[in-house]
Amino acid sequence: MKHLLQSDEVESISLEVDWSPVWEVILGISGYTHRKLRHTFDMDKEWSINSHSMPESLVKNLYDVEKTNVWYGLIMLQNKISAATVQEFSNKLKELPISTFYETLLPYKSRDLESVRVELAGQYMKRESFQHYSTYFEGHDFLEGYIQSLGRYSYEQLTDMLVNSVGEWYNWISQNENWEKWMQALENEQKRNGSLDVRKPVEEIENVTDGVKYLPEPTVWKVKLIPHVAYRPWILEKRTPDTKLFFYPLRDEYLVPPGSPSTELIRGHKALGDEIRLTLLYHLMNGPQSLQELSVQFHTSKTSLHHQLSLLKAAKFVVVEKGIYSVNLHRIRSFSEKLNQFLDIN
Repeated sequence: MKHLLQSDEVESISLEVDWSPVWEVILGISGYTHRKLRHTFDMDKEWSINSHSMPESLVKNLYDVEKTNVWYGLIMLQNKISAATVQEFSNKLKELPISTFYETLLPYKSRDLESVRVELAGQYMKRESFQHYSTYFEGHDFLEGYIQSLGRYSYEQLTDMLVNSVGEWYNWISQNENWEKWMQALENEQKRNGSLDVRKPVEEIENVTDGVKYLPEPTVWKVKLIPHVAYRPWILEKRTPDTKLFFYPLRDEYLVPPGSPSTELIRGHKALGDEIRLTLLYHLMNGPQSLQELSVQFHTSKTSLHHQLSLLKAAKFVVVEKGIYSVNLHRIRSFSEKLNQFLDIN
């Protein structure tokens, strides 16, 4: 039997660094309303100091965002419409067909459930259907409640909440004296990575994000790398049916003047400057452990340990995967080198 061989090109992942002020606004809203982790964000102190200047309407909108977790929907919508300005975001959002609006907001679960998700978007008036779809996300940190919220609010209420949150946060945060500096730095980061080698997506993703190890996923044909200031020091990962999104923190070199310590150094020393956190690292050097295992050894609550581990994780001394914590040896070894570089010790 003879075989005919075709010389069709092999499809590869589309890879791009994406940036706009709209992304920075949305990530600011996401970080500010993330109450459990907000103390670990670089911007937390600045947000707190300036919060007195927030208009009451913004405070209320942020409360609603926190209660419903619609920051997730903002990310999905911006990925869909790629607005360059806040006004364009508002215009394009209102131009979306309602079924497309809901299909964009509803989180992807799996290929097997994709028809259920798309059907629900087309039947958005059936509020009980949102409750049913949320059961597929039972136990998730926020998506179960987020989907239920989509069913409790009308289309008009949702669009008002989304548009007003973005517009009012932009009006507030853009008054910050560093706003233009941040925007210029983000634009420079995009230009710096304007030409990526799509033949080596895994290597390029790790290089641009300073460490993300990406394993290609079925049906994902596009990867967007979005630099940010507002969500530093965290890397945020999200996906749609066909796109993976990595929000990675802008490097200190863009933000810290020569002779000043980087936030990485400051955060790292703060994380290490505590007896409990150092002891946690010592225990984890013996091998990965769950929060439950650590709480038994330390005779303390999971809530208390989670707080300490979040600070170690923010400093990247600890990583967590599927609820198991382990030490980032590379980070620990390189940390003293970074201190030597700052102090110019040969």
